[in-house]
Amino acid sequence: MSKIFTYLRTDTFRKNLILAIVFFVILFLGIYFGLGIYTKHDEAIPVPTVKGMTIEQAIAALEKADLDYQVDSVYQMDAKPGLVIEQDPEADFHVKSGRTIYLTIITKSAPETDFPNIIDKTLIEATAILKNHGFRMGDTTYVADIAKDVVLDVKFAGQKLKAGRMVPKGSRIELVLGDGRGEDEINIPNLIGLTLSEAKFALQGVGLNLGVVQYQGAISDSTAARVSAQTPDTTGGLVSLGTPINLSLSQQ
Repeated sequence: MSKIFTYLRTDTFRKNLILAIVFFVILFLGIYFGLGIYTKHDEAIPVPTVKGMTIEQAIAALEKADLDYQVDSVYQMDAKPGLVIEQDPEADFHVKSGRTIYLTIITKSAPETDFPNIIDKTLIEATAILKNHGFRMGDTTYVADIAKDVVLDVKFAGQKLKAGRMVPKGSRIELVLGDGRGEDEINIPNLIGLTLSEAKFALQGVGLNLGVVQYQGAISDSTAARVSAQTPDTTGGLVSLGTPINLSLSQQ
């Protein structure tokens, strides 16, 4: 034990102790300043505002600020393609140079989805279905049909569209609807040679009424009499629904 205390009082021990202290001090300072340089301690830069810019403008701003970037895309109807809508971290957040900034942009191409079946749906039902599938209402055209505000046909870009076809989301869909009135005017049917019952049936089938019935000549059996003349006749062209057709019948 006495030898240890004797050694601790020697110049050799004091020199080694001083060298050890100096070594650890240098080591500590080296680690401290080295970590500061490696982690860029106290070197923070504000994230520039790129939200609302085009992706080209955003990339230029981030590269100028010595920041990296990563881009993701989403589709939004009625939004400008290529526009930055989100950034992470937010603007003015202080980060180290080289930090990755995550950007979300509007994609330029809309994803496609299969078109739903809306034939025979009411206008209200069809509008809701189109909205739920990401489509927009285009022009609506009415045609003569007894089904009021019911979808009779569907068109996309002027072409007939069938259910199941792949269509880009956000597309405008044109609807052909019934006006609830049916045909306002129809062709006059040719009743010549028909019996009275056959003529009545033919007129009812096209929405016309039976007018004045006259018999010509001797009639022994009215059921055997046939239409010999009609007014208006087939040369009259189109007539309105409910128009009465006058008939002349003869047994010869």
